[in-house]
Amino acid sequence: MAQKVRWGVIGAGGIADRRTIPGMMLCDNAELVAVMEINMELAEKCRAKWGCKKAYDSEAALLADPEVDAVYIASPVFLHAKQAMAAADAGKHILIEKPLAMTAEEGQKVVDYCKEKGVLIAAGLMMRFGSYVQAMKKAVAEGKIGKPVSGYAQFTCWYPDMPGNWRQSKKNGGGGSMMDMGVHCIDLMQYILGTKVKDVAAFHDTLTFNYEVEDSSTVLLRMENGAQCVVQSNFNIPDDAAKWRIELFGDQGRLIGDTVIGQVDGGSLDAMFLGAQGAYDAQQDKKDGERSAIEVEFGNMYAREVASFSNSILTGAPLEVPAEEAVQVQRVMEAAYRSNDEARTIQL
Repeated sequence: MAQKVRWGVIGAGGIADRRTIPGMMLCDNAELVAVMEINMELAEKCRAKWGCKKAYDSEAALLADPEVDAVYIASPVFLHAKQAMAAADAGKHILIEKPLAMTAEEGQKVVDYCKEKGVLIAAGLMMRFGSYVQAMKKAVAEGKIGKPVSGYAQFTCWYPDMPGNWRQSKKNGGGGSMMDMGVHCIDLMQYILGTKVKDVAAFHDTLTFNYEVEDSSTVLLRMENGAQCVVQSNFNIPDDAAKWRIELFGDQGRLIGDTVIGQVDGGSLDAMFLGAQGAYDAQQDKKDGERSAIEVEFGNMYAREVASFSNSILTGAPLEVPAEEAVQVQRVMEAAYRSNDEARTIQL
């Protein structure tokens, strides 16, 4: 294989055109050679915009192209499994958007099929590559906040009624705000804390709009290490009002990230590392402790995502976002939907 992975994109509009293809263009080890949209006019427009060789109006035609080594699948969720298995049949490595499939069971079948066919498959949970996310993970692993005891993540957008939109359809999207946005928060809680979810309790409602999936979701997670975390995802909070936060508290400090998740690498991080604590202070006279500076170098999360997967293809390096982990996150989300429907805590 060449020193660059030659990429094809299935579903070249939307997030691919806005974020992933621009990120791909920054990678030394990746080259965009083909794009696919069901409308050939749109496919050709995308081809011309990004200067790649070929445009297709079917995934079958793109997958038959011998110049394509790997595909990025950014189509509606209900198409993911079929397209991923077809890519595996064609011997193409796969980077697939979240959620991996309509259900965890379907996602696991895709993962198993790719293993059988000998192709790599990674999930598009690109927020793991955020600079402050990486810094928070490192600080937790080094014990800087002591034993983690509490966490909070919120990711939202303004997503009003759009008739025919697949994300607002249970049949085509599998769920609403949790499925589309909460998936990142659940993944990041597990990723940063280095532990898995043990118990789930949740509320899902449609409070503002008229579509059939939830526009408001609150999920309570008890982790295997005992930490208690809350994940909130909404389709009904104005973007300008959103904070897109991750907060982590331990028995020796805190990490509070503002706007550290989302599609752009940035934000701010309030870190406080206090060390072991002494006796109980009956005065409870709170004094704000000294902040700990954490320096990061912002970049492009999508470029890092594509470069990382391309490196795994070229060198055999372990995947940074293996698809199996996306399947596990989907099991957590399914437990959250069950919790809401059955009004009880679900144990994984």
